[in-house]
Amino acid sequence: MNVTDRFLQYVSFGTNSDEKSESCPSTPGQLALGAALAKELKAIGLTDVEQDADGYVYGYLPGEGEALGLIAHMDTSPAVPGDHIKPRIVTYTGGVLELGASALSPVDYPFLADYIGQQLIVTDGTTLLGADDKAGVAEIVTLCEMLIAHPEIKHRPIAVCFTPDEEIGRGTDRFRVERFPAKEAYTVDGGELGEIEYENFNAASATVTVHGLNIHPGSAKNKMKNAALLLAEFIGLLPAAETPAHTEGYEGFFHLCEMSGDESSAEASYIIRDHDREKFEARKTLMAQTAEYMNQKYGPGTFTLQMTDSYYNMKEKLTGHMHLIRNAEAAMQKAGVTPQIVAIRGGTDGARLSYEGLPCPNLSTGGLNFHSIHEFIPIPAMEKMVEVLRHLVTL
Repeated sequence: MNVTDRFLQYVSFGTNSDEKSESCPSTPGQLALGAALAKELKAIGLTDVEQDADGYVYGYLPGEGEALGLIAHMDTSPAVPGDHIKPRIVTYTGGVLELGASALSPVDYPFLADYIGQQLIVTDGTTLLGADDKAGVAEIVTLCEMLIAHPEIKHRPIAVCFTPDEEIGRGTDRFRVERFPAKEAYTVDGGELGEIEYENFNAASATVTVHGLNIHPGSAKNKMKNAALLLAEFIGLLPAAETPAHTEGYEGFFHLCEMSGDESSAEASYIIRDHDREKFEARKTLMAQTAEYMNQKYGPGTFTLQMTDSYYNMKEKLTGHMHLIRNAEAAMQKAGVTPQIVAIRGGTDGARLSYEGLPCPNLSTGGLNFHSIHEFIPIPAMEKMVEVLRHLVTL
């Protein structure tokens, strides 16, 4: 099976993760896809194949020398509908590409010009596509099948793992490093063809809760503490220009994800991001100081703040393993792909695994506009990534 057919098969599984679920995986669709993948890995000839009780899928392809790990995640972002995906293949000829319920416009996405003449896999404009990260899964499985079909190609042993719930920050919670025979690995979970990433955000989540006092508005003067208004005041005290819509590159941010409330109680959920560890800690301090200031103003206990670190910049753990970056650059050059070293404005399973003793930079899949109804992936990019991975394991 070629990488395109394999990818189209995988996206037929709805695998949005769910951060409100306490199970692992957080949604049953991930278990279903994982079971299908385990069956497929066995069928093409991998050994030590297992879908464990937590939904992680492991496999092993014997070879020569030290094993190399290849990792991708099975879930898709819960930010956009991911069930009943209707993918189709189009040849992009330029201009506006009609999807059905929406459209891809070069005004919004100038980089579309780079894909004129290429076959693209797109959605119908109502769901995401799932290239993040089913493209990575398809590329890894296609590589393994190709190597098994061509025993004359000498390669390193390959340890494979497909993880659940990466999109909600739990992708490595139950990853068994001791069960994984590779001492170094790559996640195949990036975007545009050619990306190599070994820097990512330091990340934390924060929940701000306001405890108000509701009194009939007719007699509320000097008595009511409207929790919704106090929350709005808190939000207004954070730097207005330090949000995702105003930042790029290495610039960090405070991102308000969700808010709800009334006069009696109100709550806001944030994520805090910065590549620089000192600036990251300063952002958390500012959040705490803002809550403290509001409590001084409106009374102790009016505001409560819970912050939890999610992951850290993998660069701190990869500086002694830069051969992984050099090898990835060489593999891309052999495949005729120009390497692009970029910093992730997010995180991957590789970031957390690097802190658990498994150095794990990230490679492109070829997809674009992830977590969006405008997501698409060029077929030539997926084919190239299979070639890149082949050169990587045969270096």
